[in-house]
Amino acid sequence: MRIWLTAIIALAVGATHAGADPLRSGAEAVRDRALKDPTAYEYVESLSVEVGPRLAGSEAAARARDWAVAKLTSLGFSNVHVEPFPITAWLRGPEDAEIVSPRPQKLAIIGLGGSVPTPPEGVEAEVALFHTYADLLAAPPGSLTGKIAVVTQPMPRATEGTGYGALNAVRRQGPSEAARRGAVAYLLRSLATGVSREPHTGALNYQPDVPRIPAAALSTVDAVLIDHLAARGAPLRIRLKLASTTVSNATAWTVEGQITGTEHPDQIVQVGGHLDSWDPGTGSIDDGAGMAIAVAAAKLAGAQNPPKRTIRVALFGAEEMDFARAAFAKAHAADNIVIIGESDIGADRAWEVQLPAGSAKAPEMLDYAATVAPIGVVVGRDPSLGSGDDTADLVRAGVPAFAVHQDASRYFDWHHSSEDTLDKVDADQLNQAVATWASFVYVAANSDIDFRALMAAASLPKPGP
Repeated sequence: MRIWLTAIIALAVGATHAGADPLRSGAEAVRDRALKDPTAYEYVESLSVEVGPRLAGSEAAARARDWAVAKLTSLGFSNVHVEPFPITAWLRGPEDAEIVSPRPQKLAIIGLGGSVPTPPEGVEAEVALFHTYADLLAAPPGSLTGKIAVVTQPMPRATEGTGYGALNAVRRQGPSEAARRGAVAYLLRSLATGVSREPHTGALNYQPDVPRIPAAALSTVDAVLIDHLAARGAPLRIRLKLASTTVSNATAWTVEGQITGTEHPDQIVQVGGHLDSWDPGTGSIDDGAGMAIAVAAAKLAGAQNPPKRTIRVALFGAEEMDFARAAFAKAHAADNIVIIGESDIGADRAWEVQLPAGSAKAPEMLDYAATVAPIGVVVGRDPSLGSGDDTADLVRAGVPAFAVHQDASRYFDWHHSSEDTLDKVDADQLNQAVATWASFVYVAANSDIDFRALMAAASLPKPGP
């Protein structure tokens, strides 16, 4: 009886699959190929080994540009080209910090991207310690005059990575808020979830109405050390030395390639990740893995048959210092982008996809939801609000966006640090993320779904009772 029931169930499942609509069957086939395909891992391995760190405006960024052109070409993309845009490049120099009293101890620090340098002899001052960023904001004007402000608030670990967004202002706005209160330099506990002596960098945003002061991130271990020392009651003094240079007339490059649509070549399904990285590691997870996911997804979605719509990949040239977003929007404002997505949250498995408002119940997206359910991915109830920094200006201009959420519980242990290296990339988890992206790109590029119209309908006032 058990054998007979098993046979009947198998026949029923086979009949259901055979009778499934071609769009869903095609998406499932793309998903299954992606789970075993080596393209994504080979992409990030090649980038990590052959290029390595690639800070925008550096010589390595130019090598990354040439590498990316060659890579997209070798993978079969057409119309591979480079879009240059101007940036102000920030290049790191020697950095050093130490506690000078109550007793000497070296500190592991890294300068924030865009920080002004200290004088050659450094800055030495008493510490004004704040356990939370809110405590710093509560300090009155002038209360930090002549001091080095230090914020040691820890970042919580979360699958969604929400702690990073919640604390981003500590790094972005913290230096100017400290300067507004008279500080001569600023240190923060790295925005990181790991316990490590490796500090994590990232960009700051100086405000125009206050002096620009040197700013750096402490390793999580050294931030805890400062907390322990301060608890003993003796005043702390720190000496900080940061060297950097800026180049105002530098150039960055976004590299693009496409698989041209057969029926609607002017309709574009746009995906991408950012080509630049911070300099201490090899940029393998941020954003080598993100680029690899987007590139492999596009290649696989267009591999079985040429898509109806054009699939285009962009490798954005200067995300970390906030330049690529405006340049890409300006270059592509007139394009008919059906939907856009950016991959920039590491190499681990996907668990949720958010869709543009009004589209989750569309037949095509129901097919997509059914396709990714077996690999542990759900389509979220809330609509996507965006997809990434480089796509944000186009999304604000009305381009529909989808967002793929990956497990970020390990990502912030390593990102923006010397620990961002190839060994953190798990090929199986990476391929699961590729499968999530590739099957979506396939459905979007081989259907007539109108995300803009669905978004517009979803925003209309609902009829009364």
